[in-house]
Amino acid sequence: MNQPGETTHFGFRDVALEEKQTLVNDVFHSVAQRYDLMNDLMSGGMHRLWKSAMINALNPPRDDSPFALLDVAGGTGDISFRAAKASGHGFHATVCDINSDMLEVGRQRAAQRHLDHQVDFVEGNAETLPFADRSYDAYTIAFGIRNVPRIDLALKEAYRVLRPGSRFLCLEFSHVDVPGLDKIYDLFSFNVIPQIGRVVTGDAESYQYLVESIRKFPKPNDFAEMIRAAGFARVSYQSLSGGIVALHSGWRL
Repeated sequence: MNQPGETTHFGFRDVALEEKQTLVNDVFHSVAQRYDLMNDLMSGGMHRLWKSAMINALNPPRDDSPFALLDVAGGTGDISFRAAKASGHGFHATVCDINSDMLEVGRQRAAQRHLDHQVDFVEGNAETLPFADRSYDAYTIAFGIRNVPRIDLALKEAYRVLRPGSRFLCLEFSHVDVPGLDKIYDLFSFNVIPQIGRVVTGDAESYQYLVESIRKFPKPNDFAEMIRAAGFARVSYQSLSGGIVALHSGWRL
């Protein structure tokens, strides 16, 4: 439990731990309707390749075998829709997100894609998931865990809801490890992305936060240690696109 006066990062600002979730919610309420378009513009479409790498690692069964995926912080449904497309008829995904606006966008997209029978949407907090122990075959979280105030609690909850033999996969922005690319990446991130946000969503401030939150996220080795501390085994990560993102993996054995 957090102590009174305990602080965390909201981008480059220090805020009270209990305040961060409210601030993050405001960010995603603001950008929900244009979130997926902004992902394309910010990454030059690369986010599609990164998410494909996550689905390849997930490797859901293509036959009728039952397979239950929990996709946390996946409000607009992108990961779950991709997984459903790669799966057989036994697949079912539950998207859990704390933000009602993002979930509503996801529900609309599921209906448009005729996937509402395979993907459902539940409002919930990653730190206190509203699901039973050992009830899922996989847990995914893409570009969401850095927005969780208490990452250690979210990782413990991921471990709790997974069945033995199941996998945790986390796709998250990381730390660029290619000389020269890091300077180009910083220039684009801090000078271009907030302006794109201003033009497309009318909100530069939210995207300034998202850029800053990336820089505050732990380095891959440090985050891997956090995953191990939550109980996961065979923890590993794969750097993608020169370290712009990393795909983290752990198993509940």
